[in-house]
Amino acid sequence: MKNNNASENSYELNLVDKKILDIIQTKFPLAPRPYAVIGDMVGVSEVEAFEHVRNLKKVGIIRRLGANFQSQKLGFRSTLCAAKVSEENLQTFIADVNSQKGVTHNYLRKHEYNVWFTLIASSWDTVCETLAGISERTGVEILNLPAKKLYKIRVDFSMEDK
Repeated sequence: MKNNNASENSYELNLVDKKILDIIQTKFPLAPRPYAVIGDMVGVSEVEAFEHVRNLKKVGIIRRLGANFQSQKLGFRSTLCAAKVSEENLQTFIADVNSQKGVTHNYLRKHEYNVWFTLIASSWDTVCETLAGISERTGVEILNLPAKKLYKIRVDFSMEDK
């Protein structure tokens, strides 16, 4: 869920923040000391680069830092899931979904199907077993909506132009 922290809405990005954000979106250095590399690229020390990233995460501008893999190329299977969850079962259902290690995203929606999430697992059988387990424990039926065709759009948000 979105962080409605007031500092997030009022934080003013400086030029170093913008340069760092441009780098870490798709060019995060694979190096023993990545923040030293980033610091060199933007003209600050390793410690300063790390502090900028930590502050951007703290105020909610950076949500997460991590690698993105093409799970299908690694032999994994993924699916989009939707569920109709009553208000009284919502917290229990969400807690169960969130406890599954293959859940990568989840969303609440104002819709008949009010909980949506994605699941990645090592096999199609594991995907189906995981969803069946959630349904069995929570009593909520889950729509399993695997993609028929994969569309990946790379989006970089150029920060220095702002």
